Amino acid sequence: MTKATPDGHTVLLGTIALAINPSLTDKMPFDTLRDLAPVTRAADSTNILVLHPSVAAKSVKELIALAKTKPLNGGSSGIGGTGHLAVELFNLQAGGKITHVPYKGGGPAIVDLLGGNIQLIFATAASSIGHIKAGKIRPLAVTTAKRSALVPDLPTIAEAGLPGFEANNWNGFLVPAKTPRAIVARLNKAIAGTLSQPDIKEFLFKQGLDAAPGTPEEFGAYIKSEMTKWAKVIKAAGVKTQ
Repeated sequence: MTKATPDGHTVLLGTIALAINPSLTDKMPFDTLRDLAPVTRAADSTNILVLHPSVAAKSVKELIALAKTKPLNGGSSGIGGTGHLAVELFNLQAGGKITHVPYKGGGPAIVDLLGGNIQLIFATAASSIGHIKAGKIRPLAVTTAKRSALVPDLPTIAEAGLPGFEANNWNGFLVPAKTPRAIVARLNKAIAGTLSQPDIKEFLFKQGLDAAPGTPEEFGAYIKSEMTKWAKVIKAAGVKTQ
């Protein structure tokens, strides 16, 4: 991708991994900021902090207090993913200690949560909303900076007790770094325009995604801020990939 001809014909749909992986490994085949040019953020995948009903916490503040007094286990789909790093960010900001339990995918983690073998997960909306509606797990808040239209009654974790908390499972479009600015601008206009169409937004909504188009400059600044934030979390938590 990074070695492709920078003429606008090769476009990458990148994920939050572009901001996380540089801090997890020294074997990255490219430099995210040097070798790629942002076009637009595409969509945000809302994660929801969900608990097993046996956990004696009905709010984020109650969970923070509980995590300081008794051991809790938080599952995720694997080491270094957004769900895992959300646990570590929560620990860092709340001052508690939720022990991370990695699984080989989100499915097994949800199964163990339903069985009460772990106490919480920062789960994707797609994997958790059905269980929430069935009353099998208790939702507390969403991990994004803004409330999600998917679960509009749920507060953000930031507004519910941890100001500044955000763990957004985003994705977006990028091109090779030397792509002319005029081409980047043209791609941005076309892609952002498509993402803003009501039928496209509705399609994404049904997949558990919130459309989030913007300018190349906004996306570039967001990637930089994400890299800085997750680098601090990974270092503080001592996260290492196997």
